[in-house]
Amino acid sequence: MSNVLAIAAVTQILKDLLNDALIDGDASQALGADFTVTALPPDRIVAEQASDQTTHLNLFLHRITPNAALRNTDLPTRSHDSQLLCRPRLAVDLHYILTAVAAEELHAEILLGYAMQLFHETAILPREQIRSALEISGMDQILPQDFDLIRASDLADQIELLKITPHILSMDDMSKMWTALQANYRTTVAYDVSLVLIERDFPTRPSLPVLTRGGLADPVTGRDPGVLVRPDLMPSVPTLTAVEPTDGQQVMRLGNDVRLTGYALDIGEATVLFRLPGTDTVLELAPLAPSTPNRITFRLPDGPPLGAGNPLAGTANDPDMWRIGPYTVDVRLTDGDGRETTSNGLAIALAPRSAAVAAAVPGGTEITMSAEPRIQPGQSIAVLIGQQMELLASPVAPVDQAQAVFAGLNSGDALPVRLRVDGIDSPVIDMTTDPPSLETVVIP
Repeated sequence: MSNVLAIAAVTQILKDLLNDALIDGDASQALGADFTVTALPPDRIVAEQASDQTTHLNLFLHRITPNAALRNTDLPTRSHDSQLLCRPRLAVDLHYILTAVAAEELHAEILLGYAMQLFHETAILPREQIRSALEISGMDQILPQDFDLIRASDLADQIELLKITPHILSMDDMSKMWTALQANYRTTVAYDVSLVLIERDFPTRPSLPVLTRGGLADPVTGRDPGVLVRPDLMPSVPTLTAVEPTDGQQVMRLGNDVRLTGYALDIGEATVLFRLPGTDTVLELAPLAPSTPNRITFRLPDGPPLGAGNPLAGTANDPDMWRIGPYTVDVRLTDGDGRETTSNGLAIALAPRSAAVAAAVPGGTEITMSAEPRIQPGQSIAVLIGQQMELLASPVAPVDQAQAVFAGLNSGDALPVRLRVDGIDSPVIDMTTDPPSLETVVIP
């Protein structure tokens, strides 16, 4: 990586290359006069008197800009406690203008011809060419002693090579530039040099060495298992793509089977996890059979709540532990080393399993809807029949049914009935029939 002397080093290298090109091309003989190559502001190379003007080729660094591609690649450079993790790296592009002045006619154009040919043929500066240009033996007669430190710029060792590209300046840009320089205009060619990486050499916080890769060591060989690799383009970590109840519904219900599909679902012993949003509740179920690479099937419990003496009471196998509402489903896989990997989560709702009973009562028809699992305190309840809906008060204790009285129903009509709890309806379409059929209740 280059140090703070890199910008000056680039200017000196380009100046040295221009000087060598003029000498190798025997420009003095072509001009019939000596020439000078400098790196000064343009206003300092134009003589006040035309008779005093020397034949001059000048390279001027007029602008420095951050490199757009690499300006932020090293962020962040410090940890949360302000310790330096990596050395900040400054990436800049250099913008030059090349100007030739001479007292004699056409001499300036000849100098520009040599220079433009050189930069066209040397679009990329090789590392060895940079090193040789900065060696003491090759620069003693050209560089003043004050420039010796430039050779320590480490410019040849930076990751990116130096690239020289021509840049077209509009007449407006050219006019503004020469106005700012307060000098008379001379024929000018612009070039960009990309890129220079500047980095200070100071200590950073090193990373700790890797002790194991991929898990616990083998008890026999003592070697770690290494990185888990799959010989295909599928994900190598457990990934769920779909959660589908096997009865064709979009919601799951107690007592039904649910299928998880995805990738890498067989890398260990599987446990299906259900997380109730907004709570710390996590219910764990075991699959019905060993997992396959792309599928896991499990069954939700059903029936009445388990008694206190049942060893499964209070677990995911207890229907009373479930609550009507949305869940996030993911899978935890435990391999033979005891390493646990958890898949991504997918959302699905638990709808009430409900059956309807209609009875004639004074004032209308009473609809009684059973509910599995039980409706919990605080949950909103509604009973819907046909296009009518009755809102019910939230229970103060868990209940397993809801009742509503509807007026104006015609005797003998077969109407679909739904129980809605917290906005989730019990399904009324039987997806197991072909074609699917509507589940209804007959009004007495």
